[in-house]
Amino acid sequence: MRSVFVAAGIALAVSILLTPYLIRFFARQGFGQEIRADGPASHKSKRGTPTMGGVAIILALWIGYLGAHLLSGEPMTASALLVLMLTTALGLVGFLDDFIKIRRHRNLGLNKTSKLVGQLLTAVVFAILALRFANARNLTPASDQLSFVREIAVLSFGSIGFVIFCYLVVSAWSNAVNLTDGLDGLAAGTSAMVLGTYTIIGFWQFRNSCALTAAAGCYEVRDPLDVAVVAAAAMGACIGFLWWNAAPARIFMGDTGSLALGGLLAGLSMVTRTELLLIVIGGVFVVEILSVALQIVVFRTTRRRLFRMAPFHHHFELAGWAETTVIIRFWLLAAMCAALGLGLFYSEWLTASAGV
Repeated sequence: MRSVFVAAGIALAVSILLTPYLIRFFARQGFGQEIRADGPASHKSKRGTPTMGGVAIILALWIGYLGAHLLSGEPMTASALLVLMLTTALGLVGFLDDFIKIRRHRNLGLNKTSKLVGQLLTAVVFAILALRFANARNLTPASDQLSFVREIAVLSFGSIGFVIFCYLVVSAWSNAVNLTDGLDGLAAGTSAMVLGTYTIIGFWQFRNSCALTAAAGCYEVRDPLDVAVVAAAAMGACIGFLWWNAAPARIFMGDTGSLALGGLLAGLSMVTRTELLLIVIGGVFVVEILSVALQIVVFRTTRRRLFRMAPFHHHFELAGWAETTVIIRFWLLAAMCAALGLGLFYSEWLTASAGV
């Protein structure tokens, strides 16, 4: 348990202290954000704000995780390292996207094909490796069975099916967080809440692991405590970054941060066997990506717009809401979704442990 708090504390401190240096460095290099021409008029003043702040989140995540292990002396695990690899690889894809935007002075970086290839390669490598590294109980980091709170035995993908499923999950969540990152602190604050929920889930799975006790309702998960350490470090990194990213933001996380965080959430859901539960916990991200999909479908079929602008948060801005009002209310929705997801997780454990 101590390693969880240590990881969160170290990552929080690193993120808070490192981000100002990145702000100054990126500002000197001219690494400023380009703004969508069709976006809300109030956003035009943000042009030139340093971006690629996701670098601070990723570095703080790694330092927090490694620091916790250095102090505890506990070995690092396959599940945690694979999730960190997935996060870092997608962060690199996002970094290239941000760098191209900056160099070409436009709001579009990598084209759709390049970004898709980056997500595809990362997801495929993760999927292949996640079905390996079985421990003494023959548990691998991920499973080829679909999960809600635990594996659904009748829904198995097989190895090839799992690779396809993994790509869909990674692509969906990385894009969902990326689309949510359109207001100061919105993606960072929402991510922190989801990651806090996964810290609790990982620790609860550890306390009730079948490796410790074969009681009813125990969890067959490979490395739950180390996964909780990763989630805690990421939560601390997001909160530390939010200190500088909250409105008015002095730095944006960019695709470097949003793609990395989306990949992190996808990886956590797979190694904790909670892919479907994440849809509830990360409900704000789900609504954001669905709003874009619905906007496209409705416009192509009727030539009319369903929302004033997509993603969904911009709809309320154009309706006259202040940016901070939208952010705070979306944070409240994120907290409700996280609480609901955690409630479903706990209620399932109560039912399973009672043998019902």
